[in-house]
Amino acid sequence: MRLSQQGDMENQVELEEKTRLINQVLELQHTLEDLSARVDAVKEENLKLKSENQVLGQYIENLMSASSVFQTTDTKSKRK
Repeated sequence: MRLSQQGDMENQVELEEKTRLINQVLELQHTLEDLSARVDAVKEENLKLKSENQVLGQYIENLMSASSVFQTTDTKSKRK
């Protein structure tokens, strides 16, 4: 094998390795973008659910305070 052919093969292998690495970096960038978008969506959903939980908690608290079942009773007055 001539020296120039060996150099050409080495350049070809190096070029293929660079191309593979560039493709891998691009794929990882896309994965990171997807994960970042998913994190943002989950954060938004979490805030929504926290707000709904507060509303439901207040609603339950209001129901309990309006219901005689949950009111404190004076046990002494009921005894005979």
